[in-house]
Amino acid sequence: MHKQKIDGVEVEMSSGNVFADVGLPDADKLKIKSGLVIEISKAVRNLGLSQGEAGRRMGLPQPKLSGLLRGDFSNVSERKLMDCLNRLGYDIEIMVKPATKPVGHVMLAVA
Repeated sequence: MHKQKIDGVEVEMSSGNVFADVGLPDADKLKIKSGLVIEISKAVRNLGLSQGEAGRRMGLPQPKLSGLLRGDFSNVSERKLMDCLNRLGYDIEIMVKPATKPVGHVMLAVA
């Protein structure tokens, strides 16, 4: 992370991945999963669905969806989250390309 002073206060600029910034393992995976959950939350709201209706549509029990929307996604796979978005009417596209550095990274882009 990059440190700088703003108005005399030293601050650390984020790397763009808060999970990596706080030193969590699997930070890239957590960033992807959290981004998918945010999109699920937006979709449920935009479609005007209750949690019960959304859960049925996504194949999740309402209590599990409630937990998911509150940020408890540790026991839900990335694949299941993508399936939920598909069932809410969203397309998922995965693009693979050569990395510019010796080790590549994973990124979620939302249109």
